[in-house]
Parts: sequence; C-alpha cells; structure tokens
Amino acid sequence: MTVTDPAAVPPLAARATAIGGSPVRDILAVTARPEVINFAGGLPAPELFDAAGIAAAYRDVLAEQPARALQYATTEGEPALRAALAERTGVRGLPTAPDDILVTTGSQQALSLLATALLEPGDTVLVESPCYLAALQAFAFAGARILAVPGDEDGLDPAALDTLVARERPKLLYTVPTFQNPTGRTLPAERRAAVARVAAERGLWIVEDDPYGELRFEGERVPWIASHDGAGDRTVLLGSFSKVMAPGMRLGWLRAPGPLLRACAVAKQAADLHTPTVNQLAAARYLADRDLDAHVARVASVYRERRDAMLAGIGAALPAGSTWTRPEGGMFLWARLPGAYDTTALLRGVVDHGVAYVPGAPFHAGPPETSTLRLCFVTQTPAEIAEGLRRLAAGLRG
Repeated sequence: MTVTDPAAVPPLAARATAIGGSPVRDILAVTARPEVINFAGGLPAPELFDAAGIAAAYRDVLAEQPARALQYATTEGEPALRAALAERTGVRGLPTAPDDILVTTGSQQALSLLATALLEPGDTVLVESPCYLAALQAFAFAGARILAVPGDEDGLDPAALDTLVARERPKLLYTVPTFQNPTGRTLPAERRAAVARVAAERGLWIVEDDPYGELRFEGERVPWIASHDGAGDRTVLLGSFSKVMAPGMRLGWLRAPGPLLRACAVAKQAADLHTPTVNQLAAARYLADRDLDAHVARVASVYRERRDAMLAGIGAALPAGSTWTRPEGGMFLWARLPGAYDTTALLRGVVDHGVAYVPGAPFHAGPPETSTLRLCFVTQTPAEIAEGLRRLAAGLRG
C-alpha cells in the first residue's frame, strides 16, 4: 500500500505550546561567550564548590555501598538523607521528622509536584511581584490563573493578601521570603506572622521556597513562615543544596503535612520514580563527615565581598534617578531605572558592550515593570564586577 497523503500527527498539548521557554535560559545561551561578564545567570560561583569533599563522599559511598548506591530507591528519599535534613530543619527552629521530608530532584521539581498535587486547571495561585520566574512557568504549565499580591520594598503586603484571598479564593500563595529571587529582599518577621494568620483564617496553602536563606551576610535570621502559629498544617517548605553544596547534584526537598506529602510522592512516582540514589547517599555522607555550615559561612563571606563591590559601583553605572536593593544575603540585586528606560530593548546593545543582565519584565505575573533588571553578583570577582559595571554604564548610554 502506498501512502500518498499521510495524515498529520496529532498536535501537542495546548499547555506545551501556550507556555514559552525561560527568558533567563534564552539570555544565558546568547551570553555564553567567555568575553561577556554575565550578571544574568543565577549560578553559584563554581570555584567555591567543595569539590574535594563532595568527591570524597561519592568515593566512600561507592566503595562501601556500591550495590545500594547504584540501585533503585524509595520515592520518598534515602532514610539517612531525610534524617539529616529533618535534623537541620529542627535546629533552625522548625521541629521536623524524617517522614515529613520528600527528597526531590532539585527544588524546581518540588514546584512541579506541588502543582500536580494541588492545582486543577483554572485554580488561582497568588505570587509576589516580581516573582521567581520558574515558579510562574510551573504554575502556568498546570493551567493556573496567576495573580500578583501588591507589595512594597519589603515584600508582599499582608493586608492586600487578605483582600485578594477573600475575593479570589486562591488555592495557594507562593513566596520566596528570604533574599528573594529576583529582588534580594527579605520579608520582615511581622509580615510573615501576618501571612500565617491570613492562611489560617481564610484557608490557604503557603508554599515557602527557601533556596537562599543560609547565604546570610549580615543581620539576624528571620524565622520561616512555617514556624508561625497557624501555619504548620498548611505550609510547604522547600529547600535545596543547589546554592550551598552543588547544583549539579540536583538535590532538593519539601517539608509538608502528611496528606500533601503523600500526594507529592505519588506525583513523583509518575515523574521519575526517585531522585538518584548515589547523589542522595553522597549528600548524606557529606553531611555526616563534613561541616556544611562552615563551608556555607566561607561562601557567604566571599559573596558578601562581591555584593559590596556591586553596591560600590552600581550608582555610577545606572542612569540618574535609578534605585536598587541592598540585600542582606543571597545572590541578587534588583534595580529600577527611570520610567523611560526599557531594559528588554536595551539588552542587545548592552551585550554588545560585553556585559549582560536579566530584564525585569518576565518576572511579573501582572503588568511588567519594563524599567527593571536583575543582577547576579556572586559569579564574578570584585575586579570583574567593577569592569562589568563600567561596561554596563557604557551600554546603557548607547
């Protein structure tokens, strides 16, 4: 039989064509040239990885437990790692049992699992403005209706949150309250308590993402929202080793109430069965044999110097009338240029001057602020940051 006019293959799912790729990833592809000083990425500094300590952990695990390390494992995660994570969480003020923890393949997977477990198409999700871009992608891919909570330089406004929850009946609020991506700001303690009260009184899930919280340079640690009264049975806390150990290990976790954790475990079974066993065992071994807190303190000390270098030079690099954040930790600084500037339109010319940033527009669930941009200050040395800011000033001048 000869087929002269084959039928078209069925189309892709609507969500696969409606949701675009990550603008940050697209920018990184454009700016991968080695001569470009890249403030666009959210990448930790690779020279600060404890490569020797991580390599030793893998060697020990493969030498002592090769059959286990290379075998399938339980979906919820390796018991030794879950126990270590529960202990670290408890020490930081949130009593946690190993069974409260689900290990995920990076904390980004945790967002996808939560979207699968919690959201029906058309459900409403509340987010900060601006918001972590990949969270917007995950919720949009699930078919959610995404609304931004009004806020100010300190973060989301709990009174505005209360009004939105009463009016819109959302399923969840997603927040990065400590050293937020993209702004670097930290939600004050009194606002965290107020957010917990809104969730308890109105009925709301809180997804509290904390990938940067250990990277504090100054000031006092602010307790998690999950630790406040009324939040315990409705808050999911996300964590990650990507910023404090190594992103290539792809190790994250979520702490959640039992029924939701079990639903996420079922979703994970459908996604990847389990996070790679050898990576989990190596991380558990590293935590047992090494002092991760001391390593993080060393990293934070270097990052503070780099933040200070960016703060020292940014005033001269940006147009008169610009404003910017002064983060107490994390990896990012957020700047707002005078209203006539469009940072997306300006980016190509800036890259031609050998430096890159991320325009702020894609980080908004609502109307974008086109004059904003995100700068990552941790990947370059102070000297490289100074040169990058010089190039940025030239590029913005055109």
